[in-house]
Amino acid sequence: MLTITDTARDYLIELLSKQSTPGMAVRVFITQPGTPYAETCLAYCRPDEVNENDEIQQYDELRAYLDKQSVPYLEDAKIDFAKDKMGGQLTIKAPNAKMPKVNKDSPIEDQITYILYNEVNPGLASHGGEVKLVEVTEQGVAVLEFGGGCQGCSAVDVTLKEGIEKTLMSKLPSLTGVRDVTDHTQADNAYM
Repeated sequence: MLTITDTARDYLIELLSKQSTPGMAVRVFITQPGTPYAETCLAYCRPDEVNENDEIQQYDELRAYLDKQSVPYLEDAKIDFAKDKMGGQLTIKAPNAKMPKVNKDSPIEDQITYILYNEVNPGLASHGGEVKLVEVTEQGVAVLEFGGGCQGCSAVDVTLKEGIEKTLMSKLPSLTGVRDVTDHTQADNAYM
């Protein structure tokens, strides 16, 4: 679940002590969880803003409310505070915000999407590209669609076979292959 380091707790407790509302806490939530646009957020939470479905984490003088729908995406998340000459910086890292953590028992579609978002797309992003799962066929073939700089790129076949297929098949033995269904005639944003 969510970890709030000691330095972050101290910092947040100090911030909350400066608020004029008694019982002020913090709320942690993710906007657009499970999508490439997910953002992890931390906000003040007045007592009248508490949702009965929230999960509560209590740390001595600090109470954190976790949005119920965000909880699966907050696994392994960490809030930290690093002091520096300018005062310090609060950071929130939520590695599963864009896709909840999966395991070998998760549906194959979730496992593929998790690998694409966390291992493949960060490399493709350097060229302005991305790839997403469309479906998994009955024969165990992952049907993928490229976007951004990968759509219409002349190196997409090499990327598909030598990069993505090898990565997916090494991690998911039940997968029999990958197939690209992207319309590569649209090459306006192609990297190469």
